[in-house]
Amino acid sequence: MKGTDQSRRGLARLAAAAGMAASGPGSAARAQPRFPDRPVRLLLPAPPGGPGDAAIRALAAIASHSLGQPVVVEHRPGAGATLAARAVRDARPDGQTLAVMPVTVFRLPLLMPSQAGFDPRTDFTWVIQLTGLLMGLVVRAESPWRSFPEFLEHARGHPGRIAYGFPGVNTTELPLEIIARREGIEWNAVPFRGGTESLQALLGGQIDAIAETSSWMPHVEAGRLRLLVVYSAERVPRFPEVPTLREFGITWPADSAAGIAGPRGMEPAITRKLHDAFREALFDPSVQRVLERFDMPVNYLGSEDYAREAARLFEQERDVLTRLGRLPPPG
Repeated sequence: MKGTDQSRRGLARLAAAAGMAASGPGSAARAQPRFPDRPVRLLLPAPPGGPGDAAIRALAAIASHSLGQPVVVEHRPGAGATLAARAVRDARPDGQTLAVMPVTVFRLPLLMPSQAGFDPRTDFTWVIQLTGLLMGLVVRAESPWRSFPEFLEHARGHPGRIAYGFPGVNTTELPLEIIARREGIEWNAVPFRGGTESLQALLGGQIDAIAETSSWMPHVEAGRLRLLVVYSAERVPRFPEVPTLREFGITWPADSAAGIAGPRGMEPAITRKLHDAFREALFDPSVQRVLERFDMPVNYLGSEDYAREAARLFEQERDVLTRLGRLPPPG
């Protein structure tokens, strides 16, 4: 009887130990929900069409395979390309809602802090920096301006007569504002909701020029539009005859870098999984072909480096806006 009791007590201890092991760290890890367990939303602050849309859709398609769930691109144009950032700021930090972050997310909080409603230094988890965007000034091929100096000379002699389009206030029009102040030029600046709308207005003759990312490229190659100047640090191999703004003594941040971020407070493991999926997609040949089509350089940065770059870009934008006298008074 005594031996039987001891045996029972021994079995009970073994059962308890087995139960503890089953509820230990390994079991807890197995009990955690798989990420992602549903489609991932990727908010794009631009309308359909254009180089950014093409690149992000190609990227999302490849990343979907790695993540095992669809990456669904949702368009959120407007407000200087910051509506996506506002939406992701308020999302749950579970990695299921992300946003494409253009350079304007570092500019608008400086210009209109209360309207922006976010601080890029503290309100986001920076997942991955992806690419830069080629920007340039384009006119119709039948226009009288064969070069950027001719365009500026005409503008000086006809104040307020040249209408140029740009995708939203405080975006690609800032370099032309610098030029206007330096050259004594008065432009007629016309904001649009996105590059596709401004491009159609130029092709239709409603405006004289656009300052925009490379959605104009196929039309330049087809001879319908003429590229007068690019914003990049060096001349573009596809258009070696086209000068840069720097060649005219106009200093402007060369690369309009774009990347992906999520809400503040995302788990490091989730951030890492998203980063790895989008990095793999970025270097996939199908995505590279889209980037090459629009001369979009790969500007890859990992999560930690991207967070540091975000802080640097914020200060860079502050310096540019200070030179323009555009910052609101403190307080």
